[in-house]
Amino acid sequence: MTRSRKFSFALATIIIGFGGGGAYAQTSPSPDLNKVAILQGLDKVTARISTFEAPVGVTVGFGTLEIVVRDCRKRPPEEPPESFVFLEIDEIRHGERPKRHFSGWMFASSPALSALEHPVYDVWAVDCRNSSSSAGDSSR
Repeated sequence: MTRSRKFSFALATIIIGFGGGGAYAQTSPSPDLNKVAILQGLDKVTARISTFEAPVGVTVGFGTLEIVVRDCRKRPPEEPPESFVFLEIDEIRHGERPKRHFSGWMFASSPALSALEHPVYDVWAVDCRNSSSSAGDSSR
């Protein structure tokens, strides 16, 4: 699939997911806006998978990567489950300028649709939640 076809498909998915029904489209932030993305990362060298939280607007590290979540959204419970995360992923190496490896939406239900292409690391979205909803959550 060509890059422009992937972009068109991803854009159509976003439009359908956020505004297709009309009731879910949001133009301004609401109090229930999800503020923390749950991400997973794979280190291909050690074959270890790590689950980590990334608050919106905060830089988190994974190996040599710096990850910033710009937006994190989740469909309401009455709709099919889906989480959408807008990520910017840069690689930081000593003595070099940061290199942008990914900037775009990731979908929890379709990690291969919009994936990070990196020789050592994979990162994918798992879920979104409100920052206050996990105070007593010890399952992660």
